[in-house]
Amino acid sequence: MPFGLTPPNYAPYVLSILRIVAALLFLEHGTSRLFGWPSPIPTPGFLTMYWFAGAIELVAGVLLTAGLFTRCAAFVASGEMAFAYFISHAPNGFFPIVNRGDAAILYCFVFLYIAFAGAGPWSLDALWRKKA
Repeated sequence: MPFGLTPPNYAPYVLSILRIVAALLFLEHGTSRLFGWPSPIPTPGFLTMYWFAGAIELVAGVLLTAGLFTRCAAFVASGEMAFAYFISHAPNGFFPIVNRGDAAILYCFVFLYIAFAGAGPWSLDALWRKKA
């Protein structure tokens, strides 16, 4: 492999890519919920449960995309997705493919992993660690 990069050496960079892609998709949910863009979801009432969900998706999505306060943002996002699954999806059936909760489960566990693994090398967290 060029530059001494073997598959285990790629792992931190792939973690950064996973974080960025998942965060951008998560951010899209927040902007759709709060601003009706890019998907015209009806804007929830101010300070309702769905408004808070959109706010968490927006703020955590931005923080996770940048890799800033990654562990905390990922933990909060993971919790929100667990809550969303049990509040919004599970009552509609046992199987996630039936209750349309498969994305919430995936987000929950991807963000839980990131909360423990950290942001990876391509992040503001890593940049600040180098300066300290």
